[in-house]
Amino acid sequence: MLTQIVLPGVVEPDGLLVDRRPLPEPGPGQARIAVEASGVSFAEQQMRRGKYYDQPAFPFVPGYDLVGTVAAVGPGVEEALLGRRFAALTKTGGWASDALVDAGDLVAVPDGVDPAAAETVVVNGITAWQMLHRAAKARPGGTILVHGANGGVGSTLVQLARHAGIRVLGTASRRNHDAVRALGAEPIDYRDPDLAGRVRTLAPNGVDAVFDHVGGAGIVDSYRLLAPGGTLVSYGTAATKNDPGNSQLPVLKLIARLAWWNALPNGHRATFYNIWAGRRRRAAFQARLREDLGAVFGLLAEGAIAAQVAARVPLTQATGALRLAKSGTVTGKVVLVP
Repeated sequence: MLTQIVLPGVVEPDGLLVDRRPLPEPGPGQARIAVEASGVSFAEQQMRRGKYYDQPAFPFVPGYDLVGTVAAVGPGVEEALLGRRFAALTKTGGWASDALVDAGDLVAVPDGVDPAAAETVVVNGITAWQMLHRAAKARPGGTILVHGANGGVGSTLVQLARHAGIRVLGTASRRNHDAVRALGAEPIDYRDPDLAGRVRTLAPNGVDAVFDHVGGAGIVDSYRLLAPGGTLVSYGTAATKNDPGNSQLPVLKLIARLAWWNALPNGHRATFYNIWAGRRRRAAFQARLREDLGAVFGLLAEGAIAAQVAARVPLTQATGALRLAKSGTVTGKVVLVP
């Protein structure tokens, strides 16, 4: 029997529904995954508000990524996959006991890596790795600013940067400063009215890259904090999460602002990171995800980075998981487990 969490419309966390139905059979090119872990991310928080940029129509099963074992395969899929553990980036559908996934989207999880630990670095790990190494092309010896350094993406990004020999300044609430220090970053109170001044004190010549998921008016300070030739990587508009109106408008305005900045002759770069960019070239997209997530999994398996599991919550208690994840009281990622 399949158990899944359904998002029926714009609801508070307690509006989630638990649905049970017969197990689906995989079609051509698909594998059915017995899900061992699925993450709770900011995307699901936005989806339940109807504010995620390109979410499907209600009702649907949320769940941006998952880790699990192949339980069945469809026509055209090698039976050698059966019983092996994989991760997949799904965007939706991960909050379920079982999920159908295109076999080409599967990324092998190294032996000995706990499923929940692996789950914390699927969407977070791909995002952090690609922003750091592909978008910003950060180099050893540089200094970067990570907003939300205690969050799922932020905590992974801090660790990857420190492993690469990069100094990290990280914003977080004061109660999370010890956790941010433990990751190897220098914490800054995100509520500090002179946050920009604090950054300039620590990095008088500016920072080589800023990673900003907040958007809103603060994006201007992020851009102005760049050192000559620095890169602003924007990957969200959390500051507008409760704004009424079209959910796509804040993103479109942000992209337009970044494009205008890129036209200025000051040597700075500004980019909006989209994990799904290039998906139309499916084979190349899949290969890039396998390469990047494989690199992060390798670091996790060898202990070079640590999984930031904020909590393990049973799938049927997804309401509590959503509340915990949005509370701002935890470091890392809340993970749903069977």
